[in-house]
Amino acid sequence: MSPESNLQRVVSAVRDVSAPASVIFELIADPALQPRWDGNDNLSQARAGQRVRAVGDVFTMTLTKGSVRENQVVEFTEGRRIAWLPAAPGQEPPGHLWRWELEPTDASTTRVIHTYDWTRLVDEQRIPRAKATTSDKLQASVDRLAAIAEGRTT
Repeated sequence: MSPESNLQRVVSAVRDVSAPASVIFELIADPALQPRWDGNDNLSQARAGQRVRAVGDVFTMTLTKGSVRENQVVEFTEGRRIAWLPAAPGQEPPGHLWRWELEPTDASTTRVIHTYDWTRLVDEQRIPRAKATTSDKLQASVDRLAAIAEGRTT
């Protein structure tokens, strides 16, 4: 690993969303819905019926450039937390993780924390893309997710 600190390899975005955690979580845990709110404009489509339910689940996503990613779920608490490691089909994950955490602040408001962690990324070819994934891009996903969960867009 390069001498860069781990802090530079973990970026996040936070927002309080005027929607219950259960509503927000459904938008995240169902891969077919993820392209609607992806602020990186990287996700094209996922087939229906892949709703994540447990650690160890794998869902498949097609990216906008046509490649496919298998996403291994490594953290899961229904309605509260989900994280996955993407990889090319049949390959080991190269070491970058996407995490969503939901913290209800009351019955109708939820703090959403979105994190991209590439502290374990070892594939040198992926480093420039990882560096380009800034907190602003994560914030765009959180903001789009909020707009849908709050009913401001469909």
